[in-house]
Amino acid sequence: MAAEAARNALLEKVMDNKQDADKFKEDLLKIAMTTLSSKILSQDKEHFATLAVDAVMRLKGSTNLESIQIIKKPGGSLKDSFLDEGFILDKKIGVGQPKRIENAKILVANTAMDTDKVKIYGARVRVDSMAKVADIEGAEKEKMREKVQKIINHGINCFVNRQLIYNFPEELFADAGVLAIEHADFDGIERLALVTGGEIASTFDNPESVKLGHCRLIEEIMIGEDKLIHFSGVEMGQACTIVLRGASPHMLDEAERSLHDALCVLSQTVNDSRVLLGGGWPEMVMAKAVDELARRTPGKRSHAIEAFSRALVAIPTTIADNAGLDSAEMIAQLRAEHQREESSAGIDVISGSVGNMVELGISESFKVKQAVLLSATEAAEMILRVDEIITCAPRQREDRM
Repeated sequence: MAAEAARNALLEKVMDNKQDADKFKEDLLKIAMTTLSSKILSQDKEHFATLAVDAVMRLKGSTNLESIQIIKKPGGSLKDSFLDEGFILDKKIGVGQPKRIENAKILVANTAMDTDKVKIYGARVRVDSMAKVADIEGAEKEKMREKVQKIINHGINCFVNRQLIYNFPEELFADAGVLAIEHADFDGIERLALVTGGEIASTFDNPESVKLGHCRLIEEIMIGEDKLIHFSGVEMGQACTIVLRGASPHMLDEAERSLHDALCVLSQTVNDSRVLLGGGWPEMVMAKAVDELARRTPGKRSHAIEAFSRALVAIPTTIADNAGLDSAEMIAQLRAEHQREESSAGIDVISGSVGNMVELGISESFKVKQAVLLSATEAAEMILRVDEIITCAPRQREDRM
C-alpha cells in the first residue's frame, strides 16, 4: 500500500518535456550534471554533461551504448576531452600505404595473415638439399599471394584484420593501393563491423556473400602524441567516439566509469522522458504522501506504513550526513517546507541549507527513482518473509599454546 501511495505521489509531480526539444535537452543536461556531481568529473561537469548528452542524443532513442566508443589517452587535462562523430581505431597505418581514403569499402576479417607454414602438428619435412627448402618457402609465399589476391578481388580499398599481417602480404596490399590494418583487437573489429555495417569474414572464396562495410573517409589523426585511424561518415549514423584526456591512467579509468554512469541514466531517460527534482525532494514528497496514508489507515497496518515513510526519509538524512551537515535539523526544516503546496525544497549541500531544487537545476530521472522504490520494497518484503535464521555454532579455536 505504501509503495503504491509513494509511486502515485511521484507520478503527480513528474515533469515531461518530451515535446519541447530545447527544454528536454536542458533536462538531460541537468540529470547528467547531477549524476556527475558526486564523481571525479565534478569540476568540469558542464563540459562532460554536454559530451554525454550529445552522444546519447545521437543514439536517437536506442539504449545500445556499444555504438558509443570511449578511448582513453593519457596526457592533457580532462577539459581537453572531446566527442568525435564516427569511429576511431587505436592503430597505426602500415608502411607505404595510402594515408587517406575516400568512399572506403572496408573488409573486416579475422584470419591469419602470417606466412602459411605447414600447419600439421607433429609433421616433419625432411629435405636433402637447401634448394628444396627454398621450394617450400616459395610454395608458402605463393599460397599467401593467392589469399591476398582473393581478398583484393572483393573490390575493397581497406582491409582490417584482427590478427597479424606479415611484411610480405602487407607489401602486396600496399602495391594494390589497399590500406591494411593489422591487430585490430576483437573489441575493435566487432565495433567497427557494427558501425560500418559490414560483417566479419574469415573465408574469401565467394566475394558476393561477404557484406562489406562502408564509410566516407578514412584518415590518420593525431591525439596527443599518438596516431590513430579515424573513420568518418559511417553507415550507422548514431556511432560516435568520446576521447578522454587526463593526467594519469587512474584518472582516466575513474572518468570513464563516471561517464558510463551518466550515459546509462541518459539513454534510459531519452526513452522515458519523465523527470523529477533531486536532492532528497522525491523522498520527502513520497514520505509526506505515505504519512497521510498512515493517518487514514486503521489498525496495526498504520504502524507499518509509518515505518515505510521513516525509511524514505533516510535518503535525505544520508545526503545531509555525507555532506557533514546536521541531518536532524535539515530534515525538520525540509519537512516544514514540504507542508506548503508545490514546494520544491531539497538539500543544498554546497551552502548547507534547504535550497530550491528548480533554481539549482538538480534533476533525476523518474525511471531510476521508480526502480529504486520498487526494488527496495521487494527486498524488504523478501527479508520480512524470512521467519527464522539458523546460525552455525562458531568454530572452536584450537589452543595454540
